[in-house]
Amino acid sequence: MQHAVGAPLPPPQGPGHGPVGWSHQAQHPGHPGPPGPPPIPPPPLAPGQAPQPPAHGQAPPAPGHAPQPPAPGQAPQHGWSGTGPTPPPSGGQATGHVQLPPGGPVPLPAPPAEPGTGGATLAVLLIGPAGAGKTTVARLWAARRRVPTAHVSLDDVREWVRSGFADPQAGWNDHSEAQYRLARRTCGFAARNFLANGISCILDDAVFPDRPVVGLGGWKRHVGPGLLPVVLLPGLEIVLERNAARSGNRRLSDEEVARIHGRMAGWYGSGLPIIDNSTYDVETTARVLDDVLARSIASPPAW
Repeated sequence: MQHAVGAPLPPPQGPGHGPVGWSHQAQHPGHPGPPGPPPIPPPPLAPGQAPQPPAHGQAPPAPGHAPQPPAPGQAPQHGWSGTGPTPPPSGGQATGHVQLPPGGPVPLPAPPAEPGTGGATLAVLLIGPAGAGKTTVARLWAARRRVPTAHVSLDDVREWVRSGFADPQAGWNDHSEAQYRLARRTCGFAARNFLANGISCILDDAVFPDRPVVGLGGWKRHVGPGLLPVVLLPGLEIVLERNAARSGNRRLSDEEVARIHGRMAGWYGSGLPIIDNSTYDVETTARVLDDVLARSIASPPAW
């Protein structure tokens, strides 16, 4: 069954996720309980007649019977049997059906009223070559903020594909191109939904300045005009050193790292803010990133 984006999820089905009104004993693995008779509908009410509460001392309906409506002023129990922790108040609605605002294009954030980005809700794109420290810096910057902030790494999303993963190191082709585009679109969708629900988002990707349509322009289409790009570009020797410490398909050859780093130099003169973190540790880089983003909010770069 298909559901519209932003619509509440259907209730889970299967063991342990029965409909509202389940009894604690019936769900306990040691007390399966006998199947009850078919539900008996309540008798029709006369015009203007209110439903009657059960008589004093009357036992609750047996499993399989329709439950009686609560007395006037009495809150429904939603199947709570009286044992275990008390369910939290839900304002008259069943839990697990929280309506989420749908994500839309991200606008520019309002200037913060304190140093740094403060409590601003914003979308950030951290750009840089392999080994620049994008993922590490983005993760720390997101974790240190005082407001809810998510981190989405393009490489992590791309590697969600387990069977049929198209590794560009084995040769760039239509499959690897399609999986990169799909990962970027998925990241953009996630960022828009985080922002629509009050959670900032920082994305990281190795975007090349000589491919504006599928690179920076693509991110702008996926996220919105309020996306704030920042380039993280340390020296080549630093990138080579960090790349050597990697393993698996995240580690590139020295020749590939040098080629990517050379292409990234095209960001100089682009108008985007650039951070050379060759001599910075991760915490210093995260603080510098926050200052750069605060200036970008006050005076957004033209891109």
